Amino acid sequence: MKEQFEGRMLRIYFGEDDRWQGKPLHEAILAKCHELGMAGVIVYRGIEGYGTSTRVRHSSHWRFSKDAPIMLSVVDRPEQIEKLIPQLEGMVQEGLMAASPVEVIRFSK
Repeated sequence: MKEQFEGRMLRIYFGEDDRWQGKPLHEAILAKCHELGMAGVIVYRGIEGYGTSTRVRHSSHWRFSKDAPIMLSVVDRPEQIEKLIPQLEGMVQEGLMAASPVEVIRFSK
């Protein structure tokens, strides 16, 4: 089945060492998105990057870095994204969020 609609994509940028209530922030945000029934979420672990603090975060080829840049991409209808943003405001202590309109094409069985 194919469904097509005007949606919104929210990208959230922060560091791998960021936490929310003792657990990794990316896991906490993913759980919140799942709880709210978001259409799609993916977590990316970056090689290098920086955000609001201008501190460069990077992973290393020689050891596992605990401070690689992380980006979550959330896609859903605009009203769903608007429900999520207030939840994130309490969770993301230092980071960046960017929202943009997208054309969503969802395939399902």
